[in-house]
Amino acid sequence: MIIVYTTGPECMRCTMTKRLLAQQGVRFIEVDIRTNPAAREYVVDDLGYTQAPVVVVSDEDHWSGFRPDKLDALASRLGNVRCGG
Repeated sequence: MIIVYTTGPECMRCTMTKRLLAQQGVRFIEVDIRTNPAAREYVVDDLGYTQAPVVVVSDEDHWSGFRPDKLDALASRLGNVRCGG
């Protein structure tokens, strides 16, 4: 399951990431690290990220920030068709 760690609705990069995933038909779970200390610790201490959003596909496949290139590649790998430009 794909997890998108966010810092809430005020985070434009988080909103854009979730919107693009939804447009591409990619299912994900959102975890707000502001209200989940264990998730925040995982993102910062274990993965080493300090910028949201953090998209985790697997233990080896994750990234930080709004990355349309990575999101497009993910949708392609999952066999989803991108809906929009």
